[in-house]
Amino acid sequence: MKALLRTFSIFHGVMAILFACGALMLIVIAAKVGWLAFAGGLDRGSAQQIIEAIGLLTVAVVALQIAQTVAEEEVVRDAHISGPTRVRRFLSRFLVVVVVALVIEGLVATFKAASEDASHMVYAASIVLAAGGLLAGWGVFIRMNRYAEELEPEAMAEAKREDRKLK
Repeated sequence: MKALLRTFSIFHGVMAILFACGALMLIVIAAKVGWLAFAGGLDRGSAQQIIEAIGLLTVAVVALQIAQTVAEEEVVRDAHISGPTRVRRFLSRFLVVVVVALVIEGLVATFKAASEDASHMVYAASIVLAAGGLLAGWGVFIRMNRYAEELEPEAMAEAKREDRKLK
C-alpha cells in the first residue's frame, strides 16, 4: 500500500510540474502578445491585445497556483484529504484562485464586449455571476465546515503540524 501511495505522490509531482510548464508557456505567449501590441502602436486594437494578454496571464496564475497547491498538499505534506480541516484548507486555496481568475476574466470579457460587440455582454455577465455564486457557495461551505472542525479538534492540530513541513 505504501508503494501505491508513493506512486500517487510521484504522479502528483509530475502533474504539478506540467501545470507549472503550462503556466510558463502562457506567460511567454502573453509577453509576446503584449510586446506586439506595444510595438504596433497605441491604438484601440493594441488595447484589445493587451486585454487578451491579461486574460492569458490570469490563466497562467491559476495554473501556477494549482501547481503549488498540488505540490504542497500532495507531495511535500503528503496529506490525505480526509478531515474537515484539510478539506477546507485545500478547497479554499484552490477556490480563491479560481474566483479571482473568473472575476478578472469577467472584466476582460466586459471590456472586450464593450468595445467589439455588446451582444457578448451576456457572456461577460454570466462569468461574473458564476464567480459570485461560487464565492457565496464557498462562504456557506466554510461556515458549515467550521461546525465540523469543532467536532474534530485533533484534525486542526494535525493540519498545523503538517504546516511545519513547509517552513
